[in-house]
Amino acid sequence: MLRISVLVSGGGTNLQAVMDSIESGKIKDAEIACIISSNPKAFALERGKKRHIKTFVVDKGQYPAMSLRTKALLSALQEARTDLVVLAGYMSILEPELIKAYSGRIINIHPSLIPKYCGKGFFGQRVHEAVIAAGEKESGATVHFVDEGVDTGPIILQQRVPVLAGDTPEELGARVLAVEHQILTEAINKVIAEL
Repeated sequence: MLRISVLVSGGGTNLQAVMDSIESGKIKDAEIACIISSNPKAFALERGKKRHIKTFVVDKGQYPAMSLRTKALLSALQEARTDLVVLAGYMSILEPELIKAYSGRIINIHPSLIPKYCGKGFFGQRVHEAVIAAGEKESGATVHFVDEGVDTGPIILQQRVPVLAGDTPEELGARVLAVEHQILTEAINKVIAEL
């Protein structure tokens, strides 16, 4: 049984999609070992508690220095006997020490077609605002491996969605999010098959 640890910062809809995919058998031979949040108020923690999944909070309030947060993250991941780390709306940058410890075993979901609209400053609604402002005809979501850059790791899967005339960032975001839920499951299965 492959043990997945999910890192979150917000509502946790991608986490919910992964939990549902495991429960329905779309993701086989895997379980969520723990959920780690950078935000103590993240609703994702409640989603995990409802499923009786161990949760951790590793935030700037508890661990002001990034090196201390990294040690706490590594400790939680090791305690959970993590095989695969999934960043699902995790709004913090990982330090090289953690990336090296789980090299080839950390994936991230991003709400754009990387290499467009990614990197520092491109997250959440900012991505959709930028896509619309640029007059793009399509956007989408990308699952990629995490390396030491920001959204620069090898792409695992992408899926496109149209940008419709008159779209608001919220409307485009909802369409992209639906695709995120789908390709995150597919990407996890692809990575599991290669581990």
